[in-house]
Amino acid sequence: MSHPGQELYYEDRHYHEGCFRCFRCGRSLAEEPFTCQGEELLCNDCYCREFSSQCVACQQVVMPGSRKLEYSGQTWHEHCFLCSSCQQPIGSRSFVPDQKDYYCVPCYESKFAPRCTHCKKSLTKGGVTYRDEPWHKECFVCTGCRSPLAGQQFTSQEEQPFCLTCFGSLYAKKCSACSKPITGFSGGKYVSFEERHWHHHCFSCSRCATSLVGKGFIPGNEEILCRDCASDL
Repeated sequence: MSHPGQELYYEDRHYHEGCFRCFRCGRSLAEEPFTCQGEELLCNDCYCREFSSQCVACQQVVMPGSRKLEYSGQTWHEHCFLCSSCQQPIGSRSFVPDQKDYYCVPCYESKFAPRCTHCKKSLTKGGVTYRDEPWHKECFVCTGCRSPLAGQQFTSQEEQPFCLTCFGSLYAKKCSACSKPITGFSGGKYVSFEERHWHHHCFSCSRCATSLVGKGFIPGNEEILCRDCASDL
């Protein structure tokens, strides 16, 4: 635009200097920045009020070119988009919406995330549930050997979790033949007689090694004998 004498022109349109004004507020645009909206010339203030976004926090116009944040059809000045808990600007950091509130991730975790039963710290993803309580995977360990139990078979004793090895060593019955624990896991079966117990595959005649599962047998001191071997004594 140039203004030789008292004549002003803009994009092949000519104006008297006194007529070159904002179509909304009437302000002279001869020495002012302006915007053309269709056939109308608008000063920056009128253009921003009518066509620019309004910050939902401070209700002021978000000026073109200023730093802003847009979310779910709403606009904020970057410095007006605050965490609902700590009241600090969230800026370009991640945030979590909760109804009409917005939280930075640390505040959301502190306020809403479940806490690990063991370490009491926030549990934001993954984890395991034991006895309807949340645990970090790294916190859910065997009470005996402290090895991780997440994704592993385990059992409990007096509400304490144990891996199968520790449970077998500490609490399971011992086979009278091989002295190894009888856990009953993975479909394991066993035979009991009086105070003694045997794995199915260990319950055999002490003399001829014939399996005695489902058969009659004769108990001896430390031995169990099939009827044939017992009759030979």
